[in-house]
Amino acid sequence: MVLIHYKRPLVTRTAVKGIFNMNSPIILALDTKDLTTAKSWIGATNESISVYKVGLEFFLKFGAAGLNELNSAGDFQVFLDLKLHDIPNTVAGAVSSVAHLKPKFLTVHASGGAAMIQAASNAAPEISITAVTVLTSLGESDVKEIGFAASAQETATKLALLASSNGARSIVCSPFEASEIRMGVGSNLEIITPGVRPIGGELGDQKRVMTPSEAISAGANYLVIGRPITDLAKISLTAMSEGAAKILDSLN
Repeated sequence: MVLIHYKRPLVTRTAVKGIFNMNSPIILALDTKDLTTAKSWIGATNESISVYKVGLEFFLKFGAAGLNELNSAGDFQVFLDLKLHDIPNTVAGAVSSVAHLKPKFLTVHASGGAAMIQAASNAAPEISITAVTVLTSLGESDVKEIGFAASAQETATKLALLASSNGARSIVCSPFEASEIRMGVGSNLEIITPGVRPIGGELGDQKRVMTPSEAISAGANYLVIGRPITDLAKISLTAMSEGAAKILDSLN
């Protein structure tokens, strides 16, 4: 067995309000259909977070104009989570259509196959095409029901290797798959893990979860976190800011 020496990400939090935190591994999921709410979340957490995930819910409602509007709320990069999955030419065209938005990450489904992943990567070499392996909302019985012959762990690892061989520069997987995938792909591919909850946090619709510290130790570069931070806005934006900072500080 070849051992991969993985360097744990440096985690720091700026002490100056409004400064873009380049070293934060937290990606905040902007899971809302309200533009003003999304902007307030960014403003409240931008000291601790430098990448924000915009998914289908937001993008289908507001489109490119919505992303441009978000830019006024802080200094950050975008994880555009569209999970593209179609024939290679269609996916390449879709990637080209959003390339002008310059997202840091853009997701496709790894199960779309080698040609589709390569087409996406060729369409926008400047974007980190991010291959989604097995959704963290799926348990072992779900994976079998869909038709995958192998376990979630084996399936995710195979899909990650396929993606890394066809131009993907990052992948999304459960934190439970991160360690084995890191062994397979080495240190060049960035691993993004949803299914991350602080100790005591509610699971929501996630079935395979770890704490932030456990996920980083398993080999993740970035952690997608949503409700454990955004739900704090129901108390106050100050509570939300403090919650994001607390999670980041827990990684030191």
